[in-house]
Amino acid sequence: MTTQPEWINVGALADGFAPEAFTLPNLADLAGKVFTLHFANGWRIEHRFEAEQLAWSMADGSARGESPYRATSVREGLYLVDFLKQDDGREISVSLVLDIANAAFTAVLGRMPTEAECRGDLFGKALSGGELTSVKADFLHGSIDRAWREGACPHAPSRDLVGLRNLYRYSPTEVYEHLYLNEHFYSWQCLKGVEQGLADTDRCHTLKIADELYLFVWREKIIPTLGVVLIDLKHHRSDGKICGYASGDFGQLSNFPVSSHCSVLNRTEYPQ
Repeated sequence: MTTQPEWINVGALADGFAPEAFTLPNLADLAGKVFTLHFANGWRIEHRFEAEQLAWSMADGSARGESPYRATSVREGLYLVDFLKQDDGREISVSLVLDIANAAFTAVLGRMPTEAECRGDLFGKALSGGELTSVKADFLHGSIDRAWREGACPHAPSRDLVGLRNLYRYSPTEVYEHLYLNEHFYSWQCLKGVEQGLADTDRCHTLKIADELYLFVWREKIIPTLGVVLIDLKHHRSDGKICGYASGDFGQLSNFPVSSHCSVLNRTEYPQ
């Protein structure tokens, strides 16, 4: 009888990924720049970038804040900006895909569940017709420095990854496999690393950003976890972050960068 692999919290996962991680550099390209994001839902939010801090403010004066941020780029003219902000006393994960060439953006707003929301059993959630994961993610689109008009953001849901089996090497010690099942779910397993032997099928979302470049977001149900990455199939790289509670007390968040060298193992072609 083999030993059952143990689930770990996101803080322990971050510690496992850290040594010799293949993370992309935190760029200073945006320092000194100011962008006003015009959301399709009517929001207008100004973002002022300094070397390490990002200050944001709603155009109507209803809210403002300042946070440290990480900015990376897997393609020229595209930036992934990630930070945490306070909202009614809780931290919200914010990931922005800034598409400078198209003056467009996609924002992913992630919210971790409370302890009470996590305690519900999966069977009960399934019977009630709800999602099995308690992690929430909202996807918002808009224009950069110009008024929003319909169709201004080219980022769109995609099934291009369906059938792909990909290998992701995040460090010399952390290796994962992903199998993209359909537009709603993917399966993962840890081949090497602190989660070795663990596997699951979780809720996911895929948006095509550019040719062979995809925004992939997943929401795990066992350990509440949000993943946001850009997958560049042309250059065999991925970059983004993983966010979740640092420990089991549902207190501090761990929001750490993940980048990989990735490759396609095979593609399954399904009969029509």
